[in-house]
Amino acid sequence: MENAPDVKGGLGGIQIELPESILLATGQSRELFIKEARFLLALKMFELERISSGVAAQMCDMSRIGFLFRASEMGVVVADLDEEEMVREFSDD
Repeated sequence: MENAPDVKGGLGGIQIELPESILLATGQSRELFIKEARFLLALKMFELERISSGVAAQMCDMSRIGFLFRASEMGVVVADLDEEEMVREFSDD
């Protein structure tokens, strides 16, 4: 039986091998590249509705609110409410 992946990247986590030249191409340090790659992977998976914002935030070692704020800055819709849901959400009741 396989172990569940550790979204914080500890032992048993998922590894993706990339050539070292990616660091030269991006001009980033290894640490910055990994941090950005984790965020972008989590962001895309969240955008595709494969994971929740909470799981995405864990993948990035961020708070859920911090992840949602940054996702919004990147142009990803973080709340998809229809008109009725918006009225309920923003009513004074």
